Amino acid sequence: MALKAKHKDTAFSVGDTVAVHQKIIEQDKEKDKERIQIFEGLVIGIKGRQENKSFTVRRIGVNSVGVERIWPLQSPMIKKIEVKRQGKVRRAKLYYLRNRIGSQALRVQIRQTKTKKVAEVKKAIKVKKKAKVSKSSKKS
Repeated sequence: MALKAKHKDTAFSVGDTVAVHQKIIEQDKEKDKERIQIFEGLVIGIKGRQENKSFTVRRIGVNSVGVERIWPLQSPMIKKIEVKRQGKVRRAKLYYLRNRIGSQALRVQIRQTKTKKVAEVKKAIKVKKKAKVSKSSKKS
């Protein structure tokens, strides 16, 4: 049971919302055309080891129909993976989201990174300093 995966420089884990940029090859009569298609959804599972690692992404499509795709992590068809939002989960596989309907199917807590927490603490300290300064100026 893998909880994390790394594609090139991008690390992601189960519960993250990702955008997978996949290369699509369309065949015409004379020439082949390539284009990039983006599939954005929630990572509900990562399985395998080393070169055999694969991940499953689920999104809610048209008419609230769930769409899942499974990719091998080392696939040459994947150009890049962007992490849109990090999620905080307590399970290795989020298959229980398949039974949920609508926005509940995408409900995963947002994981706060250390940088966000540090920024919040600094902001709170600035507010306290401003309050002290304003109180001392009112007294004199």
